[in-house]
Amino acid sequence: MSSYTDALLSRLLPWTWSRAGLRRGFQILAALSVLALAPMTWAWLDSSGRRVTAGPSDAWLSSVPTMPVALVLGAGLTARAAPTPMLRTRLDIGVRLYRSGKVHALLVSGDNSRVGYDEPSAMRDYLTAHGVPREKVVLDYAGFDTWASCVRARKIFGASRAVVVTQNFHLPRAVTLCRTAGLDTFGVGDDSTRDWPLQTYVYATREFFASAKALLEAGILRADPLLGPRERTLDQALAS
Repeated sequence: MSSYTDALLSRLLPWTWSRAGLRRGFQILAALSVLALAPMTWAWLDSSGRRVTAGPSDAWLSSVPTMPVALVLGAGLTARAAPTPMLRTRLDIGVRLYRSGKVHALLVSGDNSRVGYDEPSAMRDYLTAHGVPREKVVLDYAGFDTWASCVRARKIFGASRAVVVTQNFHLPRAVTLCRTAGLDTFGVGDDSTRDWPLQTYVYATREFFASAKALLEAGILRADPLLGPRERTLDQALAS
């Protein structure tokens, strides 16, 4: 920086301008940038090598390890109480995993916190309409967020290994949270940018903040979500 520029800025900002102050300010900004990116970096690194994108062909299935169950995460219902388009793609991936023999049951986890809104049942109805036997679909009515779905899969339903299914923008966080909850996890994601680019970018931006919440909630505090008694429905689905 030239002496002329130094002099000019020192006149404009006399109370803050100094080379030492600039250096300290730069260091603070760099540290804040690292801290801001740490949660997403944590999720990406922890899930590296444990996720794949589901494509139109079945080639991606060869990358998925065979596991007892697929954990399909909720993504909302339409005004007619049907799965949203994004949720349908997740359920379609679940169907493909089941038909290929990669999983032997499907655990659908969603929100049923208010009257008239039953995400897990709508997910089950979609799956059974697409050929998955009803006894192979297990419902978790308290999957209010990703961390809750992962912890409940482990502690309430007794899963130890699972394929988690969601969209690509959400996949690193979902895999990492399930691994943090004690599940041996592999993730399969849908590339939603093909059909809903704008919506995907909005959700991807949201992941910046959701990853920070995840790191605090799961990585640091290890706070348990709403739990309850141990359920045997997954055991029964796998035994049937």
